[in-house]
Amino acid sequence: MQYVTLNNGVEMPVLGFGVYQIPPEDTERAVSDALAAGYRLLDTAASYGNEEAVGRAIKNSGVPRDELFVTTKLWVQDAPAEEHTKRAFETSLTRLGLDHLDLYLMHQPYGDVYGQWRAMEALHRAGLARAIGVANFYPDRLIDLILNNEVTPAVNQIETHPFFQRAGYQDLMREHGVRIQSWGGFAEGRNDLFRQPLLSEIGAAHGRSVAQVVLRWLTQRGVVAIPKSVRPERMAENLDVFGFELTDHQMARIAGLDTGASLFFDHHDPEMVTWLAGRRVDA
Repeated sequence: MQYVTLNNGVEMPVLGFGVYQIPPEDTERAVSDALAAGYRLLDTAASYGNEEAVGRAIKNSGVPRDELFVTTKLWVQDAPAEEHTKRAFETSLTRLGLDHLDLYLMHQPYGDVYGQWRAMEALHRAGLARAIGVANFYPDRLIDLILNNEVTPAVNQIETHPFFQRAGYQDLMREHGVRIQSWGGFAEGRNDLFRQPLLSEIGAAHGRSVAQVVLRWLTQRGVVAIPKSVRPERMAENLDVFGFELTDHQMARIAGLDTGASLFFDHHDPEMVTWLAGRRVDA
């Protein structure tokens, strides 16, 4: 496994296992299979509804806690956000069966963002979260958060895949010491990604699958990736991306696939903001 170093010195695997959209009843088995395959970064969220299953898999895995890097996420909180954030964190920690997190992310840039961040800073200072960060923050919101708070987010987890590459934003984050992490690295198969001609051609040249090409492209850029699968053979395949390297020419050709637009939703869309900000997760 390869690692990246976050802005506070914490090391994070560059490739992990995500559990978004895995039903709770299937999550324990999937995470157990992922840990057996060699994954050590696990990514979940309060809003996914499967933290308890992730925790059971960790407990029964036999993998030492200090070998794991566990991430979960805070859903939108109303004021007083400091109080609600602390309670939400404690609930997630209990569901996971852990005494600390390696990374705690603010899941959406809505609600009392600054109250939430102050509470997360306090959790970080107390050693309960080794690193804190955000998700789905666009450049203006990220820079504003950095300029007006003590702790710079260690990570920003955003939609990043061959059709929405975020290269310029990655450069901006790098300038401020924020690590980019991809969600939706396979674009959930949209635009027929797994049969995309260029990616298929590059895969054939290396004797690799399109999924492996995409993950190699992400990690070679220094983007932390968290692919999801419920099939052990696919988990193993996704993890096996460090034995080959894409050429500069191949990386440049993949750059040509960028559309510059989300394939999912726009966080600036008032209807989407209303839905996300109005949704609540039981803490």
